[in-house]
Amino acid sequence: MAQINIGLSKSLYTRGLQCEKSLWLKKYKPAVLTPPDEQLKAVFETGNLVGDKACELFPEGKEVPYEGKNHAKNIELTQKLLSEGVKNIYEATFEYDGILVLIDIFHQKEDGSFEIYEVKSSTWHSNKSIEDINHYIHDASIQYYVLNGLGYNISDTYITLLNTDYVRGPKLDIWQLFSHIKVSEEVLELQGRIPSILESFRETLADTENEPNTDIGWHCNNPYECNAHEYCWKTQREIPDYSVFNIFQLNKNAKSMQLYRKGITAVEDIPEDFKLTEIQQLNIDVWKYKKSIINKEAIKEFIDTLSYPIHHFDFETLNPAIPKFSGMSSYEKFPFQYSLHIEHKDGKLQHIPRLVMPGQDPREVIAKRMTEDIPQGSCMMAYNSSFEMGVIKKLATLYPAYAKHLMSLHDNFIDLQTLFKNRNYFTPEMQGKSGLKTVLPIVAPDMEKAYSELDMVKHGGDAMNIYKKLEEASDLEEISRYKSSLLAYCELDTLAMVKILGELRKII
Repeated sequence: MAQINIGLSKSLYTRGLQCEKSLWLKKYKPAVLTPPDEQLKAVFETGNLVGDKACELFPEGKEVPYEGKNHAKNIELTQKLLSEGVKNIYEATFEYDGILVLIDIFHQKEDGSFEIYEVKSSTWHSNKSIEDINHYIHDASIQYYVLNGLGYNISDTYITLLNTDYVRGPKLDIWQLFSHIKVSEEVLELQGRIPSILESFRETLADTENEPNTDIGWHCNNPYECNAHEYCWKTQREIPDYSVFNIFQLNKNAKSMQLYRKGITAVEDIPEDFKLTEIQQLNIDVWKYKKSIINKEAIKEFIDTLSYPIHHFDFETLNPAIPKFSGMSSYEKFPFQYSLHIEHKDGKLQHIPRLVMPGQDPREVIAKRMTEDIPQGSCMMAYNSSFEMGVIKKLATLYPAYAKHLMSLHDNFIDLQTLFKNRNYFTPEMQGKSGLKTVLPIVAPDMEKAYSELDMVKHGGDAMNIYKKLEEASDLEEISRYKSSLLAYCELDTLAMVKILGELRKII
């Protein structure tokens, strides 16, 4: 068989390592792949932002601008820059053996040898090891393969990651922001495997008509969630929306795969003698027999712990890859908004919205407002309260003047989700989930469309993206819409708790 030009890129190579069927689909049947949603697009944007920032570590460099599929032009420009003696090239482009690679940072040392820097928006800290970034080493290994094949002397290869040990001061120190993890030895060890891997890819891609019959399994989400998941799992294998994979965690030795290989995917078909934990059995029984669990005694005990006025509370936060403010590390969340519904014993309901507009550090503003809006020692209600408590504890650490007040709130949180997580209120429709957006339409059917009818912001990821857009916006109408959408979403999160609690009271 004649050797075909497989036309691979770095991303296609790593896709093929995860699953050759996924590679085939990307090349020949891309229409079945799920397009990136707004959250995934935000991840890509973050990657670009981090990549640009890392380039500042290697000043006076030149970038090879992306020209779409005109790779020949990019390769030609790379060679031109090298001939001109440019020591730092960003997105340097090379092709060898049917493989196209773009090197994030290609650095030439004084002795004429080169270094490869593969930049990722993931994090590194002092407790991590090389094993934690194995999947990135494959990215670097194929780059080395191409460059070595072209005759370049590569002295070292690095994975460049965000250093979460670094805490930003008043000014950002990019030399502390990044960690360069040397993976030269690991990359060299992989070189011997690459020719056989490429040959396997060639064999798979040689048949342009028949897709590989690769079964589903743990590899579908390892190391990345594959965008062929919907096609392979739902369309081809007809895995139910609520299946054995929801009951058991998917991994190499999971019980879910044991059942799947026996032809069992539906929850109701799990054999009676299959070994289960108590909570797994409960999940199955509720689904199988369509019986709801409503533990009135546990619900009453929960409600009896509450004292009025109840302060239903919810933060919205942002976690930028590059720390924005002093005292922050990479991906550390900071609050920019909260909603507070104050529920009084007589049924009176008061709403206080707070949103700090971009352009300033919102943390101290938020801390101060909380101490003004909520008396010390108040009964605090949240859904998944550990999130709110974590944010408050950080604010207390940053601003000692408000620490006593804030910690008195921190110590008085009651988590509404615990009733549902502990299966004291559990229905088949919940499908084992206990998130707010799952629970609300079940407990309060009149709120079924509440989130779907919101404008622009329908979940926390949307809130993050819209706040970032708000920061960049200049059109007054656009700013107003962004602001209104953020306020409406956060308000609904706390109103939902009020509604759920109201319905629970009716039960007892």
